[in-house]
Amino acid sequence: MVDIKRLKEEFKNKNLFDQALTHRSWVNEHKGERTSNERLEFLGDAILEFVVSREIYNKFSDKEEGYLTALRANLVNTVALGEFAKKINLGTALYLSKGEEDSGGRINSSLLADTVEAIIGAIFIDRGLPDSENFIKENIMAEVDKKASEPLKDPKSRLQEYVQSQGFSAPKYKVVEESGPDHSKKFVIDVMVNNSPWGRGDGKSKGSAEQAAALQALEKKVQ
Repeated sequence: MVDIKRLKEEFKNKNLFDQALTHRSWVNEHKGERTSNERLEFLGDAILEFVVSREIYNKFSDKEEGYLTALRANLVNTVALGEFAKKINLGTALYLSKGEEDSGGRINSSLLADTVEAIIGAIFIDRGLPDSENFIKENIMAEVDKKASEPLKDPKSRLQEYVQSQGFSAPKYKVVEESGPDHSKKFVIDVMVNNSPWGRGDGKSKGSAEQAAALQALEKKVQ
């Protein structure tokens, strides 16, 4: 698994690596020093989806589209990328504002997942597609066999099945916070079961936040 210090040493442009770790909150406190990682995140997200799609398409040649879609989601969703980031202690290297740090930004799965995507985008710009592919294969794709052996239904589907098996009505999802500009929204959502909050999740879309909330509910109530 990658080491953050070694990863920076591999960059030809060290400033580009620092930009990949720079949250917009830090930029707001350090006007004019550098831009945030949001453009790199946009690029890295596209590269990540392409590489993972191609790899699982080739590896699981007997599987249908629905299986491949679910497996890809299990590999590249906010929770999975956040877990990878925590394993390599990525949070310790982030450039955050004091307020973002005080609110738990260094362990925030959504923020960490965005940074992983930004790093992939930065590697692509710094050294091209082969190196960004290698990063994805050695780190994100390292989990493919484990993920393939797990239930591939998304967390919302799994939670609904569990909740209904317990005699409750289907879960309801409630937006408790919405922030950020249109191009970089953040949603915080609670999943409610029998009028009680079972889990909370955040993400760049309502759908990803709902999935994160459902996963937290499963971890608390089922596992």
